[in-house]
Amino acid sequence: MREILDYHPAPLFRADSRTRRDRNSPKPYEHVVSISGGKDSTAVYLLAIERGMPFTAVFADTGNEHPATYEFVERLAERAGGPPIVTVKADFSKAMARKRAFILRNWERMGVSPERVERAAALMLPTGNPFLDLCMVKGRFPSAKSRFCTDETKLVPMWIGVERPILADGRTLIRWLGVRGEESLARRDLPGWQRMGDPVPYSLPKPHHAEASEQGWRTYVYRPIHHWVREDVFAMHARHGITPNPLYGWGAERVGCWPCIFVKKEELRLIAGIDPSAIDRLDEWESIVSDVSKRGVSTFFAAVDDPLFTPGVIVTTAGFGIRSFVEWSKTSRGGRQYDLMARFEAGASCVEIGVCE
Repeated sequence: MREILDYHPAPLFRADSRTRRDRNSPKPYEHVVSISGGKDSTAVYLLAIERGMPFTAVFADTGNEHPATYEFVERLAERAGGPPIVTVKADFSKAMARKRAFILRNWERMGVSPERVERAAALMLPTGNPFLDLCMVKGRFPSAKSRFCTDETKLVPMWIGVERPILADGRTLIRWLGVRGEESLARRDLPGWQRMGDPVPYSLPKPHHAEASEQGWRTYVYRPIHHWVREDVFAMHARHGITPNPLYGWGAERVGCWPCIFVKKEELRLIAGIDPSAIDRLDEWESIVSDVSKRGVSTFFAAVDDPLFTPGVIVTTAGFGIRSFVEWSKTSRGGRQYDLMARFEAGASCVEIGVCE
């Protein structure tokens, strides 16, 4: 295991006129470390502790996390001896009230049956789960082309609850992110230190963006472990005596959102095998979101991503819902046959798959 190299951009802060004035302030900078419960954000939290500077740690509760992740985040500060982790949570109650009023006012004259209108209106009440409430407002689940979940369940509540107050108080915000270049081609070319032109999450209305521009709020993104590899991240855990999120020990590659809409085939198969309750939850959510969708159907994964999807087919949750995708995750050859080795890994006996002597 190679030695972890600390990373400081050079220069750490640009010495322009505004920065020099800020340095005369008793509290010119505010460092905010984003926590997800995953290995990379945990490593950044531990690195910030080692730096010895005051910082704020914040965790955005999406409502779509495994219980082990919530427990890990809750105990991390105590175990690591760092500052407490602030939890923020999106509230979509006003948006749900607006959609409920729209349903009652417009759906029936748009051709939706009175029975469906009544059921949708009855369901369109806050559940307290940000991810589910947001999907009910949208009438659909997020997708690769409409990835509204990250912005509205993570970035917006962090902005409103933690970041905007810092900037409004006249301080410069420095966001610490656990992003590593080896994770993807898109992340490989990201800079370790970056000035943000518009720090406001894109989904917020224009007045929020105008305010940031008019006030000249200064925000930087700092990616201190961008050059690290996976082994470095776990070495940082070991250095502080922190056992990583237990989901990694169960075979998970990612733990932020359980599951994420970008989950890989083998990851979905793993989740279904070790945590069937997660599939039950998504199955229930598909039913709820379908009932408040004018289309009458909404699936966690886009139906067009199903290898067996053909244009013109009628999409239903039974045919293209989460349980259908779980079955697909157990197959090979484009969904044409079950993957026998996958069944063996999931606990099928050698007799069942026909390889015993």
